[in-house]
Amino acid sequence: MMTLTNLENLMAEIFSNGSLLRIIFSSPYKKNKDSFSKVQLSPFIHDDKMEYQFSYFFENRVVHSNLNKDDAINETTTLITSIFKQALVTCKEHEYHLLSNKSGKVTIIKRNVENKKLSNVSHDKEKQYIIKDNTVVPFLVELGVMNIAGKVLNDKYDKFRQINRFVEFVDDIVEEFDPKKTISIIDFGCGKSYLTFAIHYYLTEVKKLKVNIVGLDLKENVIKDCNKIVAKYNMKGIRFQVGDIKDYKEEKVDMVVTLHACDTATDYALYNAIRWNAKVILSVPCCQHELNKQIKPTTLSAINEFGIVKERISALMTDVTRAKLLQINGYKTQLLEFIDMEHTPKNILIRAIKRNKNVNVKKAMNELEALKNEFNYELTLEKLLANKEL
Repeated sequence: MMTLTNLENLMAEIFSNGSLLRIIFSSPYKKNKDSFSKVQLSPFIHDDKMEYQFSYFFENRVVHSNLNKDDAINETTTLITSIFKQALVTCKEHEYHLLSNKSGKVTIIKRNVENKKLSNVSHDKEKQYIIKDNTVVPFLVELGVMNIAGKVLNDKYDKFRQINRFVEFVDDIVEEFDPKKTISIIDFGCGKSYLTFAIHYYLTEVKKLKVNIVGLDLKENVIKDCNKIVAKYNMKGIRFQVGDIKDYKEEKVDMVVTLHACDTATDYALYNAIRWNAKVILSVPCCQHELNKQIKPTTLSAINEFGIVKERISALMTDVTRAKLLQINGYKTQLLEFIDMEHTPKNILIRAIKRNKNVNVKKAMNELEALKNEFNYELTLEKLLANKEL
């Protein structure tokens, strides 16, 4: 059990020796919808001085505060002794798990950090990305990925890698569009819009193209925050609005994007894309539960014996079925790895490009029929395309 003085001394050492990577505070003593439920600390260098960004996670927003070393130590001590039950302190060589009780006493568990984790961070920093580290990108600063000097925060490298990986996919298909015309793009379920802003930045700032991007989400507060960023930086050709994928109306769309639209929401997005005859579709599905409730293998009954196996096969089957339906509707379709499995299991990206003549529709129809005969299911996207009642 540590006294307050010992805790302060430990924090002073960690903050002074340059080893601190991040601190995550969680499990607040009092849960209130108006209070923050988690806090994350990330060190960064500003004007050749080390500063510390505290990110306070509320129910529908994140508030950032940058503090100097002494104030950061005081804030850290207050958070772990008065507000949160635990904190995970990650340094270059060690992790400290801090557990506090209501009287303010803190127990510490210390363990070594695996070298693999450190080498991954080093590798990320050395890789050349389309969106560069150490270059100020306004939307990344606003969303807490970079500090105001353009430095990616240590604990945001996974998000930074994800953003750049997605931009690479956009770079692969940018030649599908006429550079003389405005590119119309819809992002269904945009959320905080890391990728929506990344698409806008890449196409307008890097490729110097004209765009008309709409980010759509059901959360009013998220849309409000995104539009504030648009207004603050006077961004052209991008806007955000509250709306449902199912009901959204549009006449012409060149590219449809969905990232982790849950379960059948992906089907509605793909259906709209097909209906609009979109040139490009980039979709990363999420939470595919529909087939898991339906599939009844004809000859491969062993799949149903193990729940986790059935769940994973159902998710993969969902993506394969969507890919086949896209091919049947004239799209050259690929299933690609979005990011490494170690970061998230939701890592398959569906990339579909309208080709018509270069797609073997008959082959896709036969393959889909064989799958359905074996597993006995019907996906929402099939019903939508067939105008069946849901």
